[in-house]
Amino acid sequence: MRRMCAVLSLALVALAGCVDGKPGPPGTTAPTGGAPASATMPPVSFPGTSAKAAAVPNVVGMNHQKAQDAMQAAGFYFLTEEDATGRGRLLINDSNWVVVEQVPAAGTVIPQSDKILLRSKKKSE
Repeated sequence: MRRMCAVLSLALVALAGCVDGKPGPPGTTAPTGGAPASATMPPVSFPGTSAKAAAVPNVVGMNHQKAQDAMQAAGFYFLTEEDATGRGRLLINDSNWVVVEQVPAAGTVIPQSDKILLRSKKKSE
């Protein structure tokens, strides 16, 4: 036990000796105060999207993977998905699922940067 305490004490002293209070080379110091990094990050943009609006395509009844492809072809890249049965399953293999509902509804004109929810269930259900 004494030996472990001695080793830990030496390690602590060695680490404490590494800090001299002087700043390191430029670009190696941690930021202090100010805005968090996320507040200074530029907004995320998806390829082919802009602030322009477009009509949401009708993908209800389509294979989930093909529905995602159709949404992206129409310029909608902010897609979310969920199990329409309410069982909370993850849609691992998109081609095994069929879209049963979409939000917003087909034909709704929205900015292409808006989120679209695809609710799907397995083909066998």
